[in-house]
This record gives sequence, structure tokens and C-alpha cells, in this order.
Amino acid sequence: MRDTSPSKAFEHFHPDVQRWIWKQGWPALRDVQEQAAAPVMGGDRDVLISAATAAGKTEAAFLPIYSLLASRSDPGVGTLYISPLKALINDQRRRLDSLSEITGIPVTSWHGDASMAGKQQLRKDPRGVLLITPESLESLLMNSSDWCASAFINLTHVIIDEFHAFLGTERGIQLQSLLRRLEFLIRHQVPRIALSATLGNMAGVARALRLNQDFPCDILVAEGSHADLKLQLRGYIDPLDENMSPAMTEITDDLYLLLRGHSNLIFANSRQRTEAIAVDLSDQCHSNHVPNEFFPHHGSLSKELREELEQRLQKEQLPTSAVCTMTLELGIDIGHVDSVAQVTTPHSVASLRQRLGRSGRRGEAAILRLFIPESKLGKNSHMVDQLRVHLIQSIAMVNLLLKKWYEPPDSDRYHFSTLVQQTMSVLAQYGGVRAQQLWQLLCATGPFHLVDSDRFAKLLHDLGKTDMITQMRDGQIVLGKSGERYVEHYTFYAAFSTPEEYVLEADGKVLGTLPIDKPLTKEQTLVFGGRRWQVLNVDEEKKRIQLMPSKAGRPPSFGGEGLSVHRVIREEMFRVYNHAEIPVYLDTDARGLCQEAFEAFQNLGLSKQSIIQSGNNIHLLTWLGDREINTLVHLLRQEGLSADAYGGVIDIEHQDRGQVMEVLQSIINKPPSTADSLAAEIPSIFTLIEKHDELVPLPLRQMEYAKRMFDIEEALGWIRLQIK
Repeated sequence: MRDTSPSKAFEHFHPDVQRWIWKQGWPALRDVQEQAAAPVMGGDRDVLISAATAAGKTEAAFLPIYSLLASRSDPGVGTLYISPLKALINDQRRRLDSLSEITGIPVTSWHGDASMAGKQQLRKDPRGVLLITPESLESLLMNSSDWCASAFINLTHVIIDEFHAFLGTERGIQLQSLLRRLEFLIRHQVPRIALSATLGNMAGVARALRLNQDFPCDILVAEGSHADLKLQLRGYIDPLDENMSPAMTEITDDLYLLLRGHSNLIFANSRQRTEAIAVDLSDQCHSNHVPNEFFPHHGSLSKELREELEQRLQKEQLPTSAVCTMTLELGIDIGHVDSVAQVTTPHSVASLRQRLGRSGRRGEAAILRLFIPESKLGKNSHMVDQLRVHLIQSIAMVNLLLKKWYEPPDSDRYHFSTLVQQTMSVLAQYGGVRAQQLWQLLCATGPFHLVDSDRFAKLLHDLGKTDMITQMRDGQIVLGKSGERYVEHYTFYAAFSTPEEYVLEADGKVLGTLPIDKPLTKEQTLVFGGRRWQVLNVDEEKKRIQLMPSKAGRPPSFGGEGLSVHRVIREEMFRVYNHAEIPVYLDTDARGLCQEAFEAFQNLGLSKQSIIQSGNNIHLLTWLGDREINTLVHLLRQEGLSADAYGGVIDIEHQDRGQVMEVLQSIINKPPSTADSLAAEIPSIFTLIEKHDELVPLPLRQMEYAKRMFDIEEALGWIRLQIK
């Protein structure tokens, strides 16, 4: 080593690994690499390694792993590396090639696009490091169980990359189940190493690494990955009388002026906006007779087009800006980018943190620019527009980012859809299993711990009614004919799916399609194409929604885009409004919008009241999260009120304050509703959210929906505060 201070970690590495480090020309190991060596090589605990992108956490895991593997002669795969992305596996393969060559430890990629020759070689001679996706591991356990039992018998570690991307998701619970099944198959616990972005509650993240908590876990956090942050938020105004968005045109003009000649990531939140911005920027390059350097990157593009752009970024020879959705949030190696641009309000604080981590490498300051459009105010502007919710929510999210707060994972879910998949997969793996054994493996000692034996029996009973499974005379459960066809389809291995598109119609005319993943009921109002519509009918079989124009006024610009907003974000927004301090990083237009927001908040008296009369309508400003607001909306509808929510503001039509207060008192006086009873009122088609939900009995699906969408306790708590 070239550092004058001794390295304890380096001294314990295998000589071949030491040689590899010398060849890299590193002056020293990074702090997190020093910290990780002992617990990883000890092999008696899980390890959570948390650091920003390019902070050395990958080497922190692999250097001690390769040292262990180079020192042993046991047969079989030594380490299993699991990644959420095939592209990330390909990156890691390239990064590990030189380390594998110098140590003689083979590394194999295993996913749908990986080399068949490499897979066949591993089947013949299982050794070294296997890089795999959860879906491919699912396929191996299902279809090659005997091979897995021998190939993984001496497994020393499982590495989970981008662990935060799995938290609280169907894919995350699937991965937990796969790891539990793998340990059951090889009959010993395997230490897990999770590589994660730095999130707020790292102890909670560590608990999610092994749900039964029967193994110690060391948490290693690399501090100070970014010494500096350069930040700007730019504001834009859309006029009232335009169908198109002049603000988006101004934004793309500014993106061109600010970013051309450099390498950047431009996050546009939606696929449609991603394509529109990329085309506009490319056209500007063409009009100005300069080479194009702006390219789209999203999941619908071909693998070749995505990889071509990723490689161009990696080479760092030409200025390149990727206009992307969430596809480039994770740790794909794209080299150095000069800045990150966020167009419209970020999806979440955690997402913003991930995106910011792509900039500021090599000791340079991270650069983040936010481009936030708002609507011009008119006589009938909605309160959401008056309060400039887009802008203030963005400021609140930046504040929470700087405070290192991030949304906690949603750990209070049944995940019945994924439980169906895992049940079918276990039956395919073993041929026949008793009901009690299934429940013990997947629920009692597995990740579906909220599912008791009675609910699991209900699930099995309904699967039996559709011939997905059948019970033999000896009591063993096997796949039925329908189940065999179901698991043989290539799409079975994935636990997740995207929301289906529903056709929207009005007066016999198709307006377009909309992915529906939030509560929607008859007579509810929704915003589409810049207009308010009222739901007339929901055709569950044809997945068509009949609409009629709503008589309500012009809709707010806030269309509900993005993920569910956590209550901590809304509480921070309330604090921002109350303090009325304009952040220094706002440009002139954004400062003007911010001042308008503060004045509206003050004029409406929102620091002291939450129920506002506006003409014949009432607005409720609860400063709660979307789950709590969804609950309040449905409680109000149960009482016969016409209630809807936009950007955290609840609208109640044709009521005065006194009437609303009476309704709130009535809600409290009645026996309390339950989240399950609210979910029972949702049309069943809208409870089909997760991939295998069609196989979940409706009562169980409604229970899952209730967990996902409603929070009765917090909603009733807010009501009690109003009627004191």
C-alpha cells in the first residue's frame, strides 16, 4: 500500500487480492472497506454496508469475499450476488473480471440475457461467484432444486446490491422468501451482506435484511460522501388559456442552455415526459447544427438502445445527457456526470437522494437543479395552485434530504399476491408439500409472518377451487393442471407488475388510458387532460371507466403524479409555510412563486385553521400523508358528502363549515369504521394491484388493499382535533 498508515484489512487479505489492490494504484483503502473486512471475513453475522454511489461499498464486500474464496477449496458456488437489475449485473461482471482473473475465482452472470455457455459451465462445475436476479434465482430453485442443493451447499455469503430498492416491495418480500427457502434447502444459515444507499433509519433497514432477527448484524455507514452540494430550484408559470405547456418549453430551453456540453442525468418522472423532453432537446441540437447529446432512457426502450447510451456515458469521451425515468436511479456504472436535473416534483425524498448520488463523484460538489412548473393564478384558481404546492413540496423534500430523513419502508403488509407465487413455486420445487409445512416455511419462519394459519388455509382453499392446486389422499398438496400451466409461463418468476391501463370514455368518445392504482369509486372526481370528470360507471370486466364532465371549477395543476406522499413531507410543508423564509437556492421566478404561496397561506389563515370555506365548497388542509387523506375522503363519502383530494387538499362540494363539522362529529359518534370495511366498498377490479392478485380471494385482497391505502387511527385522530 502507498499510504504511510498501516491497514489491518489489507494485512488479512489473500496475497492475490493484495496484488490486485496494488495494481489499482490506490493510496489506501476507504474507511468503509477497512471496516467491512473483519465482519465479512468472520462469516458469523450479517453486514449492512451503506454509502453513496461510487463510495467503495462494492469493493468493501467483494475484497474480503474474494480473500475467503481464494483461501478455500470447498466445491460449489462460494458467493451469491443478487441485483435488482440485469444491467447492474453486467456492470459488476466487468468490474470483477480483473479480480477474478488474478485470483482464479470464476464469476458467472445468470439472467435472461446472460451467456448460455457461462450457465452451462457453471452447471457442470459450480464454483466462484454467481451474479443473479431474484427472478432467475426463483427459476433455479423451482426447476433445478437438486442442483441448487449441491451447488450452494458450501455457500459462504449472499450479497444483495441496492438493497434499499427492495424495501417494502413485492420483489423485496419475494427475495426474503427465496433466501429463506435457499437456507432451508442447504440446511444452514448464510451470512447476508446488503449494499445500500444511506437512508434515515439504518437500524430499520438492517431489520429488513433478516426478518426473524436470529442472526447478528453489523451496520457500517460511510459518512461524508459529499463534501458539498450546489443546488438551484427554478420556477416556471403556465398561462391559464393554453392546452399545451409553455412552461415545459421554457424548461427544455433552459435544460439545453445549462446542460449542453456536459454530461448529466435529467429525471422527468414520467415516460411520456421523458420522451417529449428528449425529442425537444434533440431537435434543438439539430436546429443549431450541433451534434445531438440528449438521449432518452426508460424501461420500454430496447436493451441495445439503453446499453448504447450507458456505454457512451461510461466512456466519458463525449458530453452526454440521459433523459430518464427511474431506470438510472440505481447503481449502474455510468461513469461521472456533472449534474442531476429534476423536472417536476420528485417522487420521494429517498428517490431524490438516489438521483443526487449520481453526481458529485471524484470529490467534486454534487449539483442538483430542480425545474418546477406552476399555473398562472386566475379568479377561480384552486387552493392547491394558490398555495404553489408543487414548489413548496419540492422545498420540503430538499429540506428533509438535507436533514437525512427518508421515507421508511412499508413493512406492515400481508403481500398475499407474492405469497401465492411463493406457494406455487415451492410446490413446483418439491412436487408435493403438506399445508402445515407450507405455512411453516413461508409464514411461521418466513417473511409472510402477518399471515396466520386460518388466512393461509383460506388462500389454499381458493387456489384449490380454481384447480391451481389439489390435495392428494395422503394429505400432500400438489399443483393442479391449471397451476402447472400457470407456473410454466415465463412471466411467473417475477413477483411485480405495473398497474394496468384503464380506458376512459365520455359520451362514447375515448379520452385515453390511465393506470389506476389508487382508490376509485362511482361518482368520484378525477382529473384527466386538464379537465375534471365524474365517474359514472366502472366496467370491471372490460376495464373501462365511463365519465361525464364535472360541474366543478377548473382543476388544480396538481394531477396526483408520483408515489404516495408521506405525512412527514406534508408536516415539513406546513413548517415551510409557517416560517415563510424563502430559500437562497431559488431563482427569481421561483422566489416570486414562493412569496405568492406564503401570502396565500397567511391570507387564508392556515396557520390556525384547517377547514376553509370557499364559495359553496369546503377545503380541508390536514397536512397528513396520502394514506390518511385517502381514509378521510372515504369516511366523508360514507356520510354522503362529495369529497375528493388533490395535492393533499380535500375538496367537499356544496357544503358549509357547519354542515361539515356536523358530519365530522357524526363520524366520531358512530362505531369506528375499519380499514377493511372501507376497502370492501372499493370496486373489486381496483383491488387487483399486484401481479398475482387474481388468484387471491377477494376478502384477503381487500385486507391487503386496506393495509396499503388506509390509516383509520390517524384519520380519526385528525377529526377529533377538529371537533374539540
